[in-house]
Amino acid sequence: MLTLLYAFNFLVSSYGTRVISSASKLYLLDNTPTEVISLVFLLLVTYGVAGSTVALLRINLMFFFIVVGIILLLQMINFGFFEAENIKPGLITDWNGILNGSKEAYLYFVGMEILLFYGFLMKRPTETSKAMIIGITIPILLYLIIFIFTIGVLSNDVVRNMIYPSIAIAKEVELPGGFFERFESVFFTIMIMTIFNTTAMAFNVSILALGSIFHTVKKGVWILILAPIIYIFAMSLQSIIDLHHIRQFFIYIGMISSALIPSLLLVISKLRGVKGSE
Repeated sequence: MLTLLYAFNFLVSSYGTRVISSASKLYLLDNTPTEVISLVFLLLVTYGVAGSTVALLRINLMFFFIVVGIILLLQMINFGFFEAENIKPGLITDWNGILNGSKEAYLYFVGMEILLFYGFLMKRPTETSKAMIIGITIPILLYLIIFIFTIGVLSNDVVRNMIYPSIAIAKEVELPGGFFERFESVFFTIMIMTIFNTTAMAFNVSILALGSIFHTVKKGVWILILAPIIYIFAMSLQSIIDLHHIRQFFIYIGMISSALIPSLLLVISKLRGVKGSE
């Protein structure tokens, strides 16, 4: 039953597919139907998942340095537009606000549970905990930098009325001489990279989970079964409100799959005296 729960990760792929099509329609391909954007993106994801798991991990590693480099470059370029007054006053949110904000931000840290499926590929499995801590620390720092600069450049009142403020801040870039315009297209490219990685990994984990239960069914068959379901589910999310509702659903599912279940497994392993459970 727990493995089947992780198999529902393919629904995260639907969410990622719908988000990328919505953002593309809004900022880049305004004349292209959303259905076409979603289909093309899903075909790319399916192509990536059809290969080996190790190749998918290599793609993540390759994209990682590009994504981090562009994000830091974007903040440096916008430093001249940063206004410290926009982030004042600070540290005034009450505990209820902090808890609600933590719940909303939790979705961006869901995914730690993939180590339950990819741990066997590690050369040094005993360093899994260390790798996880480093892996969580990096996005925490990146998100904090993006948050501070976005508020500092656009102000809190402007950001609260935007759907994708991180893309909007890229539109503020003005390089001297005008030799490079539309920096948001570069930022949008790395956004596609990150969502591609997230979607492909979620899709692949679902296949690994189902393959561990149904040993006789080949990987290609699962891809042919799940891909249409992902597309249909993605297209059923017609509005931003639908995306918000399904986002809330994934937050609660993520709390179970990435926090509750691994903690429960750790307690069980401790009680059974499994070596390496620390």
